[in-house]
Amino acid sequence: MLAIGTALLLGAALLLAAALVAGRRWTLRSHLAELRPKAIATRAGRQVSLYGEVLPGPGGAIESRLAGAPCVWHAHEVLRHFRQVAPGRGGDGERGCDSIADYGSTDLFALAGPGRAERDPARLLLVDPEDAEFVKVDMCLQRIVGRPQRGVAAQADDLLARVKGRISGVFRGETIEFEYREWIIRSGERVVVHGQVAMREGRPVLVAPPDARLRIEVGGAAETGERPTPATALMLGAAAIASAGSGATLLLL
Repeated sequence: MLAIGTALLLGAALLLAAALVAGRRWTLRSHLAELRPKAIATRAGRQVSLYGEVLPGPGGAIESRLAGAPCVWHAHEVLRHFRQVAPGRGGDGERGCDSIADYGSTDLFALAGPGRAERDPARLLLVDPEDAEFVKVDMCLQRIVGRPQRGVAAQADDLLARVKGRISGVFRGETIEFEYREWIIRSGERVVVHGQVAMREGRPVLVAPPDARLRIEVGGAAETGERPTPATALMLGAAAIASAGSGATLLLL
């Protein structure tokens, strides 16, 4: 009885250690799914794909340049539509289009795990969207402004002054019209971010990998897989308790 009881107690100790390891693994997996910064920091230097809800970053909510729409990220582009005029040839020439201005905001925004109630950006994972690739972003504005013509009242072009950056490019042919387009990501939208975890001032930030661009898919789906559960840790803990109880009983007999 003494030998069996001792063996059961030793087995209980081993089972308890295994339960603690399984519990730590479950906690880490759960915190990774919730995008908790401390858990994400354990992936520093590694490439990840994370699903969550976007929220304003440390600088607070921002507005898009052209439409003035509240958002966490925005970008715009100005296109010049023109007609190519061939010297010495009458009639309308071939139409073309050039981009003469484009801009994307670089303000960091936060990413929260699905269903997580935390809204303080200081306690959330951050995303650096500089030079990122965006997929399925909502176009919130598209406006075409015709070229002013003599004797014709022209549509007021109130957007030109809001364009960020310099208007540049080769102005070919004869201008027909200008087209303004703007895209935004609104607070609360669900996204999948593919990038690399970097540490900045002690906190994790999703950035572009060294050999690729950060990729942000709006409305993307979370990776399928089994949701982390504490089942293994609980079973090992229960087995440890049962083994310890049985061993103690045998030692007392």
